[in-house]
Amino acid sequence: METMTETTAQTRKFEAEVAQVLHLVTHSLYSHKEIFLRELVSNASDACDKLRFEALANPALTEGDAELRIDIHFDAEARTLTLRDNGIGMGRDEVIENIGTIARSGTRRFLESLSGDARKDTQLIGQFGVGFYSAFIVADKVTLITRRAGSPAAEGVRWDSDGSGEYTIDAIEAPRGTSVVLHLKDGEDEFLGAWKLRDLIAKYSDHIAFPIRLPVQKDGKSTDEFETVNHAAALWTRPKSELKDEDYQGFYKSLAHDFSDAATWTHNRVEGSQSYTLLLYLPSKPPFDAMFSGREERKGLKLYIRRVFIMDASEQLLPSYLRFMRGVVDSDDLPLNVSREILQDNRLVAQIRAACVKRTLDLLEKLANDDKEKFQAFVDSFGNVLKEGIAEDGANRERIAKLLRFASTASEGQARTVSLDDYIARMPIGQEPIYYISADGYGAAKGSPQIEALRARNVEVLLMFDRIDEWMLGYLSEYGGKKLRNVAKGDLDLDALEGGGDKQAREEAVKAAEPVIAKLKELLGERVRDVRVSQRLTDSPSCLVLDEYDMASHMQRLMREAGHDAPASKPILEINPQHALVQRIEAEADLTRAGEFSLLLFEQAQLMDGAQLGDPAGFVRRVNALLAAA
Repeated sequence: METMTETTAQTRKFEAEVAQVLHLVTHSLYSHKEIFLRELVSNASDACDKLRFEALANPALTEGDAELRIDIHFDAEARTLTLRDNGIGMGRDEVIENIGTIARSGTRRFLESLSGDARKDTQLIGQFGVGFYSAFIVADKVTLITRRAGSPAAEGVRWDSDGSGEYTIDAIEAPRGTSVVLHLKDGEDEFLGAWKLRDLIAKYSDHIAFPIRLPVQKDGKSTDEFETVNHAAALWTRPKSELKDEDYQGFYKSLAHDFSDAATWTHNRVEGSQSYTLLLYLPSKPPFDAMFSGREERKGLKLYIRRVFIMDASEQLLPSYLRFMRGVVDSDDLPLNVSREILQDNRLVAQIRAACVKRTLDLLEKLANDDKEKFQAFVDSFGNVLKEGIAEDGANRERIAKLLRFASTASEGQARTVSLDDYIARMPIGQEPIYYISADGYGAAKGSPQIEALRARNVEVLLMFDRIDEWMLGYLSEYGGKKLRNVAKGDLDLDALEGGGDKQAREEAVKAAEPVIAKLKELLGERVRDVRVSQRLTDSPSCLVLDEYDMASHMQRLMREAGHDAPASKPILEINPQHALVQRIEAEADLTRAGEFSLLLFEQAQLMDGAQLGDPAGFVRRVNALLAAA
């Protein structure tokens, strides 16, 4: 694993995942190669931010060099490009931890999600917290020299690697901060020119709050003088009138490590008893990070206090159901020594959090009204995350519900969705509840026998098939004064609807079906709670329904899959007396055969409900027997 040289140098192997990423970067990443400069500058900016914050409590850390900056210089003869910052720096253990390994689960997910289109997939690399490795896109060797602020000069660290799977680490004397030296590959000479570097800094890093400096050029050669080439002012502090869309988008891409543009954003300055600035972005597509694999670590919003970076504080500034948002919050009033514990109990933070929620919901409502196509893309990417807010944020439940979108029997396909307001506007005369059906998938919901009678009467039914839907509906019992009603539960009285049918004729049909109902009850025994004539069915022979307050079958299955106990409830079997299979059971004198057909009727209803059969082989045998008899 390690070999010692005669000095303090060690040669170590990268972790397997790092080696995979490096191989990917070096051999597959051809497009967006200029992004390496943005990633390295962002890392340097973070290092300066961290030192500025730590120096608040310990001014000695700046060692008489308090002007934080990022210097970039190039040597055309040696074919090297160097980025140096005088920020927090790293110690030996930090270098091994941060560069020799990958701690973020997002990188594992990235490697696992690669498809055959490597070129397309590798464009996502910036979203996985592996920005340092992007240096190997243009360099065949990278040298890193660093020293942690506050440590002796002799505790500097030199790290070298050619990206082939090993790196060398050595102890040297070094100034505070970090230098990254890129030994450029053949054909990458464009990055050895001042004009190109200026252009890339203006494109990707103009907003960085620290001076980014390049050597002054005289007679085509670099001098020892440096000049600042970026605005060196936090973008969110500049007047909106000075900023263009490309400024906002450039800042977003650097902030979120995203190649895609943001879908939309909001930039607000609040003055008064409390003063703060919000710059919130809605991404156009979900990032591959811990956002969807878990809710523990969220880093969507950065908290600044008077332009000093304090922490990634998404947990305190946005509720979990809005964790897809990205941006910055800059407060003038919070104390600079604020900690996570203070944040959790701070009244000013609670006010900022409420403002962040309001601005985000305002932004989503505006997008829903102004650009339906973009909003549908948001729903496709983040709709299930937003649904969590129905349970988590009772104060804003109605606003969140207004933003939700669902497939329905009136929409064409799974991708075309409707709002609850659209649904209510289309309700026919006599309809009181909002009808929905929950199932394991879109096809199962759309083809559910429980909705046949409603479809026959042109009554729209919302199709709920996402895993979160049934849980969410436990907190959303009504909307706009209309109760939400699961059509697979309780009695379904359709008499109030237009085309409700002849009530007397139905009563006569129920009475005529009493013999077959009694027969089915006897044959099915303890498998069902009851058997009755259905108002739901028009074409299918049977379906299963539950009592009004039973847990939905779909939810029961989800709980069992998650390892939880689900309350057992026997279903009610509803039958269509006009169907040939039901009539066959009624006419069958042989009780053994009648029992087989009764089980078939019940098992068909189970399958349509999404349940697993206890005896699949028996079901196949019964189907074959029926086919042979036919």
